[in-house]
Amino acid sequence: MAISMNKADLTLEELRSVGAGAFFRPSHAEALGISFYMLQRMVEQGLVEKVARGLYRLNAVEPTEHYSMAAVCALVPRAVVCLLSALHYHGIGTRLSREIWIAIPHKARAPRIHGFPVRIVRFSGPSEKYGVVPFTVEGVPTRITSPARTVVDCFRFRRLVGKETALEALRETLREGKASVDEIMRAAEVCGARALVVPYLEGMA
Repeated sequence: MAISMNKADLTLEELRSVGAGAFFRPSHAEALGISFYMLQRMVEQGLVEKVARGLYRLNAVEPTEHYSMAAVCALVPRAVVCLLSALHYHGIGTRLSREIWIAIPHKARAPRIHGFPVRIVRFSGPSEKYGVVPFTVEGVPTRITSPARTVVDCFRFRRLVGKETALEALRETLREGKASVDEIMRAAEVCGARALVVPYLEGMA
């Protein structure tokens, strides 16, 4: 898609067409025919904001409460939003965190992220994919753990998030119908956490 030097704006629809969202990288702009020089002109004109090194944001899109999450997901395309950040996004529990919690493959190189507080955990084996679902945040396509998977992860990583957080997540997820006992049980089995989760599931039955 060729864009002239006189282009006055950049739309979210155009960015979506190249796999980006409100947050995007120079490579996404280049795919739309926007040179780095043109991108800098857009920054000067207030059409685009430079958020961090190699990351820009379309000013025409109203920011949401998930601004930081969207930025981190744009910076780390392979990331999976998980644990406390996933709980917050799904509306489960009361635990809040200023950090954006993401998971990356066990052998993947840890990304360098400047300007945003990030907590990184590792997923390996079946847990890399099971219960990981696609979603979009501020137009940025990414992935997140489902409610059932998120509950199970809270037990798996209880030393990081706290046992009380895991128990609260389990109680509220079942009470609010965000996941069933069977869904949580299956996620626990696939992720090797059956022994951690089943005693508490039985106690709430």
